[in-house]
Formats: sequence, structure tokens, C-alpha cells
Amino acid sequence: MDPGATSLNGAVVPMRNRFRGGLRLVTLGLGVSVVPLDTAVNISFPDITGSFGLPLAMIQWVIICYVLTHAGLMLAFGRAGDIWSHGSVLRAGLAWSTVAFILCALAPSFGWLLFFRFLQGIGAGLIISCAPAVVTSLYPETRRAHALGIFTLMFALGSAVGPLIGGALVARWGWPGVFWFRAPIALTALVLLHGLPAASGGRGERFDIAGALLLACGIVALLLAINALPRLRDGDYLGPVLIAAAAASLAAFLRWESRIAHPIVQIALFRNRAFAAITLAGVLMYLVSFSVLLIVPYFFVRYTALPLPLAGALLATGFAAMAAVSPGAGWLVGRIAAERIAPLGALVTGLGLFLIGEWQPDTPPQFMLFALALQGLGMGLFQVAYMEIVMAASPLAYRGVAGSLSMLTRTIGVVTAAAGLTLAFQALQGAASAQGAGEAQAFLSAFRNLFHAVGIAAALTGAMVAWAARRPR
Repeated sequence: MDPGATSLNGAVVPMRNRFRGGLRLVTLGLGVSVVPLDTAVNISFPDITGSFGLPLAMIQWVIICYVLTHAGLMLAFGRAGDIWSHGSVLRAGLAWSTVAFILCALAPSFGWLLFFRFLQGIGAGLIISCAPAVVTSLYPETRRAHALGIFTLMFALGSAVGPLIGGALVARWGWPGVFWFRAPIALTALVLLHGLPAASGGRGERFDIAGALLLACGIVALLLAINALPRLRDGDYLGPVLIAAAAASLAAFLRWESRIAHPIVQIALFRNRAFAAITLAGVLMYLVSFSVLLIVPYFFVRYTALPLPLAGALLATGFAAMAAVSPGAGWLVGRIAAERIAPLGALVTGLGLFLIGEWQPDTPPQFMLFALALQGLGMGLFQVAYMEIVMAASPLAYRGVAGSLSMLTRTIGVVTAAAGLTLAFQALQGAASAQGAGEAQAFLSAFRNLFHAVGIAAALTGAMVAWAARRPR
């Protein structure tokens, strides 16, 4: 064989083509990164509220407008990619996002910022709906797990560096910096990512507009309901109304999808026990793992003497561990059944979360780093295995929908955690205070109990996946 070539599945691939493929993968990672880099926005919240003279509670709408938009549209965009072209949908998302980032940075008022965040959510939905399908299309099917490991690596790196970049930009240019810095990144990726692979099938099919609208309404109403339910104790009954609206929309969606020839989602997949279990497990694992970003920063700021840069670096440990393990997780999944790796990842995640619950104000930073890294390592293993199971269960003609589903479970888990875990932590803290604990003791008691609970929940989720996988998927 020519020393300048290598064999891949029996085919001879010139080294020049391998280099081009690697360059395209790097460029794709650059383009996809504009979505997880949105973690940079979180650190700009105080500057946004201060600039527009807003109460703290209003900042939630900066998140809600963005998250609800891309969550409601992801599956529909994934199906659009299946029908027309995954690459074209992703590049459309990069073009749209470039404009949306600039508009957000130039927003003259808070109302305009929220509208431009809605536009940004459309761009994010276009990008991440087809990104997993595009990444896997760059590799042979036999190396699909490796491709998913690379995708997880790209997403974790973006999430990890977002707050670090955001902090520097806000300090220098204020809150607009966390938006405009991504415009040149998206534009560069758009220019370089020409000729991406087309869809695997489905050309000539009609796009299911009615199904897309019903699905978007159902998902948006569900996520709004999750956000509103904690206010039920204050006499706000919007949550139950939204749950009823979500149930009606999703029921109509299921009925409609069962009657058409080319549905957005193959409902029959969810009748398979293993597939339904891993989808539920995805939501639960993203839910429990978000407890780290939600609660741990308060522990660092209030009850440790750690400098803020060190606390931020520690908080990024989980994402760094996830990024580091992702390529290896792809290698493992390619050699061991994904149904075995997913429970292992859930168990390791649970152990890391449980150990976080053991922290005290005098806990050495090395132990904190170990617990956070263990949690991130477990999530890296789980995510790659989870995406592989979903991708393998879906036909090639629905690869975009499969990738979108794996990303949608992340969003549902995070939104549920933001509402549910906050409520649970407040309840645990209130119970400790009612028993005579001081403010610090009540916080530490709630911290311990919550992280022990989510750690056990992660382990039980792994057990559920292992049980459900006893039959062939």
C-alpha cells in the first residue's frame, strides 16, 4: 500500500483526504461551539440587569426566550435536515446566528434583547439539530461511536471555556461582548464549511408543518409549565393550565403523526423498552448533573475562602473531565456494547455527586476537584453511550431527528433541574431551619442531602438502563 495512504473499512484513503477531513472536523467544532459558548452569557447577568435597571427576577427571561425557542424547534429542524440536507440546515443556522449575535449586542432595550434572544434560539436550533448527524456523516458507520465522542468533546469544551471568556469580555466591554464575540466564529465556520454531506434519504418528502407546529407548542408549553409550577404555592395557577395545554398539544401531535406517511418522529421507537428507558435516562442524567452548576457556586462563594478564579476553575473541572474522556468513551463504546457503558457512566456520575455532598467548608480543594472530575467523567461516558444507542436505533433517514432528540433531552433535563432542584433545595433548607439549625448549618445540611439524593438517583438511573437493556434494542 502507498505509504501516503491508509486503509479504512477496506478503502484506501489518501493522507491528503484524511488531513482535509480532520480540518473539516475542526471547523465543524468551531461552528458548533457557538451554542455551548452561550454559558458565557450567565456571567453577564449582573451587568445586564444593572444596565437596563431591572430587578433580578427579570433576568430569567434572557434564558427562557432562548431555551424555549431552540427546544421547541429542534426535532422539526432535525427532520428538515433529513429531508433536504443536514449540512445546509447547519450552515443556515450559522448564517442566522451571525446576524442574531450582532443584533443581541446592539439591543437598545431589554425588550429588544429578548426578541433578539428568540432569534438566537432559532439559530441554535438549526445548528445543534443537525450537528450530530453531520459529525457522524464524516466517519464510516463502524466509527459512529468515535464520531459521537468527538461531538461530546466539542460541546464540553465550549461549555467549559464560555464562563472564562465571558468574564474577561464583560470586564472589558460589558454585557454586549458575550454576544458579539461569537459572530466572527460563526461567520468563519460558515465560510469554511461548504460542501457538507447531504441527507441520507428522504428527499422529495413533504415536510410535516402541522406536526412541527403541534410539537413546538407542546414542548414550549411543557417547559413553561416546569418553570411556573414552583409558583403554585404562591397561588399562581399558570403551571397546571400550561400542563393541560402541553398535554393537549402533544396528544394531538401523537395522533397526527400516527396517521401520516412521513412523520417527524417515529413514535413506534418509544414502544421499545430499551429505547424508552434510555431516553428517560437522558433527561434524568442531565437533570441531576445540572445540580453542580446550580448549587455548587453558592457553596464556593459563601462557605469557602477560595479565590473566585480558583472557584471558577474548579467548577469547570467537570466539563474538562467530560471533554477529556469523550474520545476514549467513543473508543470504548465501539468495542463494548453501549448498553453497558451507559449504566457505568451513570454509576460513576452518581458516585461523584454523592462525594460532592460530603464537602464541608474546610474540605481540601484536591478532594473537591476529584469529586467534580469523577462526575464529569461519568457524564462523558454516559453521553457518548446514550447518543450511540439513540443513533443506532434510528434509521439513516431519521438521523437528524435522532441527533435532535439527544439534544432535546439535555434541554428538558436542565430546565426541570432549574425549577425542581431549586425548589427541593429550598425545602430541605427550610426543614433544617425549622429544626433549629442556623443559616450556615441549614445550607450545608440541604447541600449534603440534595447531592446525596441526586447521586443515588443517578445510580438508580443506571440500574434502570441496565435492566431495560436485557432484551435486544
